[in-house]
Amino acid sequence: MPRTTTPTTPTTTASAADGPTGAPTGAPTGAPGAHPAAGANTDVPASTRLPAATSWEEFVTSALLGTDRRPPPVASGTRAKDVAKSGAKGAPGGAPGHAGPDGAAAALLSAAALHTVRRRAGLLPAPAAPRPDPAPADPRPPLPEAARSRLNRLLADRAAPSGSGGRRGTAPDLTELIPQWLAAANLHGYRAPDAALPALLDAARARTDLRPHALAFAGPRGLWLAGLNPEWKFALRGASGSSLLPDVTDPEAVHQLWEEGLFAERVALLAAVRAHEAGAARVLLATTWAAERAEDRLMFVDSLRNGLSGADEDFLEQALADRSRNVRTTAAELLSALPESALARRMAARALSCVSPGLTGTDPSVAVEAPHECDAAMQRDGVVALPPSGRGERSWWLGQLVESSPLAIWPERFGGRDAREIVALPVADGWSEELHAAWCRAAVRQRDPEWARALLGTPSTPPSNSPGTASLAERSKLLVVLPAAERAGWVAEFIAAHGLSEAFQLLGVCPTPWAEPLGRSVVDALEIARDAGSYPWSFSGVMGLAERCLNPAEAGHLEVLTTTPDEPADASPGANGYWSEAFQRLVSTLRLRAEMDAELAPDR
Repeated sequence: MPRTTTPTTPTTTASAADGPTGAPTGAPTGAPGAHPAAGANTDVPASTRLPAATSWEEFVTSALLGTDRRPPPVASGTRAKDVAKSGAKGAPGGAPGHAGPDGAAAALLSAAALHTVRRRAGLLPAPAAPRPDPAPADPRPPLPEAARSRLNRLLADRAAPSGSGGRRGTAPDLTELIPQWLAAANLHGYRAPDAALPALLDAARARTDLRPHALAFAGPRGLWLAGLNPEWKFALRGASGSSLLPDVTDPEAVHQLWEEGLFAERVALLAAVRAHEAGAARVLLATTWAAERAEDRLMFVDSLRNGLSGADEDFLEQALADRSRNVRTTAAELLSALPESALARRMAARALSCVSPGLTGTDPSVAVEAPHECDAAMQRDGVVALPPSGRGERSWWLGQLVESSPLAIWPERFGGRDAREIVALPVADGWSEELHAAWCRAAVRQRDPEWARALLGTPSTPPSNSPGTASLAERSKLLVVLPAAERAGWVAEFIAAHGLSEAFQLLGVCPTPWAEPLGRSVVDALEIARDAGSYPWSFSGVMGLAERCLNPAEAGHLEVLTTTPDEPADASPGANGYWSEAFQRLVSTLRLRAEMDAELAPDR
């Protein structure tokens, strides 16, 4: 006859390792204070008790492998397959029994449910966790009500699922306006609303580009809250100067955190001390330098980039002998940015032996004799001996020597010529590209605007014929060396001469909002592209930049471009309709930015 089981409460408790994720652990059988359901129950028939060794892992194993291959332990002497085969009318826990696999599955689920309830019933009260310290005060003024509502809408839009239309439509992309809104709010010195802090930290966790502005806006209360949620621990890595770090004027507290803190805390601490007193940071770093890991030493030595001065030379010279090549290379790079350093003088002597005045016929030129070897002294000074794939050894070594040498040595070397005249000299034997690229890197490293201007050349010159480098990425780096207004004017002339197809990287380094004549040059170039009948998504990157960077006052001037003109015969089908939509989105975005600025105005 079929065997049946009677629903009952199991008598055993599981080990602390048992149970589903998040389920509380049970108390030992008969433990003082345990719920009666978890204690001994001698009235329960032995045939219906779970085996003492039953654990949650056995249920999980049965579920993963299947009850046909691994029947679960339903009761002592009774396996799920027996219940299934017998066609029992009941299963443990009162679940209806079914013949076949369904019956075994029902038995498994019922037994697992009883197992979970039994464990929870046997839970002993746990001592209350200590309360966190109160949130620190934030003395900054609160947001105006309109700006608070705007922030809530921006953060809610960020969390909403994105549609499938991409950049179609005329509505502004609110997600792309969050960084700009945060920057403006920080400029006015507002504090973040307490209720918005969780959503703000979630947004910063999802987008690293938001973090600097978001954490500044969140302030000390945001950092306090981040310390209570492991998902927001990233915020603590950017906590330099915050209330989570000790007072940098308290040497005992600084030393304790430096000795005992996590790596991220130590990086933030070193940056805070460096900003307060550069020498104190260097002394702090020296106390543990020999015991640090190579990757940590690399991060720490790179932190000296901020506030770099001749006082750092001795420490960096010692780092040239570091056992890590990356540390040696970074130390050499920092020393080469100090024109008066011993390393800069050594590199200058090597570079001068390779580059000298020459004659091409009767005209002055530049003669180059690249190094024939990379000796141990060169390698100690940061010259990497092995070139990348596709690069020749001699040209690789030459470039490193020239970029690490002070630019001030070249006018004297070339008879008093200035940077523009030197760059204009022809270079013999095909070394021009390598030499000029090295000078570009030196101008960026040494922040020399005179050499940057000379290597950029005039904006109207095609990039392929530029005196320095045709690489737009390298030219963008040179532009950063120039004052902001001069940089914007140079890019405006470049766009007027060459259009937008090669200007995207150059626009990215211009100060915002784009002032005249840069903004007008961008709008004129977009209008020309529209009239040519091309599709707007060929300029989607520039359009996105324009939405974020154009002066909102340009909205009125762009209104005329939102109409859909007749298409030329040779235009791409429907292109003008797409352009009209793109300009409508641009205008609506600029007007929204104007509203946001007005909402943040202190006198609103």
